[in-house]
Parts: sequence; C-alpha cells; structure tokens
Amino acid sequence: MTTQTVLIIEDEPSLQEILTYNLESRGYQVLVFDDGTAGLAGVRKHVPDIVLLDIMLPGMDGFEVCRHIRSDPLIKHLPVLMMTARGEEIDQLVGFQMGADDYVTKPFKMRILLERIKSLLRRTEGSSDDESGRLAADGIVLDRIQFRVTVGDEDIAFTPTEFDLLWHLMKHPGRVFNRADLMNAIMGDDTIVLERTIDVHIRALRKKLGDCGDFIETVRGIGYRYRNQ
Repeated sequence: MTTQTVLIIEDEPSLQEILTYNLESRGYQVLVFDDGTAGLAGVRKHVPDIVLLDIMLPGMDGFEVCRHIRSDPLIKHLPVLMMTARGEEIDQLVGFQMGADDYVTKPFKMRILLERIKSLLRRTEGSSDDESGRLAADGIVLDRIQFRVTVGDEDIAFTPTEFDLLWHLMKHPGRVFNRADLMNAIMGDDTIVLERTIDVHIRALRKKLGDCGDFIETVRGIGYRYRNQ
C-alpha cells in the first residue's frame, strides 16, 4: 500500500509537533511548512494526498492559499481541511467559499481530526457503496474510481465535498434533502459546521455545471433536490 502524504501549513511549533507525531505514528508521511507562501509552493512541488491548512499564517493567509490551490489545474483536486482558532461564522463561510472541504476549530480533539482526515482521503480514493462507482444522468457523468466529473464532453474539476454532494443528490433523484441531512451525508454526524455552508457548495455546483446546474432545485423552506429531465 502506498504511503499517503499529509502536508501541513501551520505556524505554531507545538501544534506542528503534535500533528506530525500523531500522523507519522499512523503511517502517514508528513510535510510541514510554517508560512502560507512556502506552503503553497510545497503543495505544488509535492502534490500531497491532503492539505491541513491554518488560516492565520505569515506570508499568505490560509484563505488565499486555498484560493490558489483551487485555481491551479494540477492541484485543485486535493482535499483541503482548514484548522483555525477563528470559529466565527463568517470565517467558516469564507473558508468554504474558497474551496475548503472541511473545517475544524482549535482546540480540537486529535481523534476527531484524524477521523476527518481518513474520511476525506476515503472520498478521494473513490470508495463508494455503489457497485459500479459511476452515476450518469442528464449529460452529467460522475466516476468515483477516477474522481472525475464530465458534463457533455468537458471534464469539470470538483472538490471532494462538491463531488460527494452532487453524488448524493443524483443518487436520489426527486428526493428533497434538508441542509442537515446533506451535511450528515457528506461530512458525517460528528462534523460541526454551519448548515449554511451547504448553500455555498450548492452555488459552486450550479456554477460549475453551467446549464446543467438547473437540475439542482431549491425547495423553499426545506432544502434541495436533484430533478431529472
């Protein structure tokens, strides 16, 4: 089995040490950078399996680092988990708008962080309860094995969270999900993030899907559903 690489961008030496110890003891290869500019360069050079990203960083803050990751064709598929002492609502929303897949607020329990890392890595590895690992409808094709989204003849880059959200909606066409249901389905019951972040991901999905984004319908006062043609 190939060793998975976790790249950490964090400027607190004590947290760097704790994270490195816990991750290496579980078999991960760990790379650590203590400022945003060097960390972004490290992501581009090493292309890790996942990025753990602080927000308050010297050189370039975590929001900007995440934005650069999502705009770079070679690394924009990477899962990004933000770690920060800033737990305000606006910070979570901005983080998800920049393309973060998950968000933990310091201080956090190491067990919870490790489970979130495992969950994100499983999602990008293509694990699925669907036998074929493939869904197709209305010109949209999702392939979990290759972690690939095709609309018509065009490949579209999705974050792991966006991919899982679209997969869940398309797998249950016509069914209405409230925001809490969707959060639990794609992130798990123990994830503590704002339900409004689902709205951020839905907007991103619609934008990336273009005309096909109309198949994701808002059910006022309840949530969202995928509508087949």
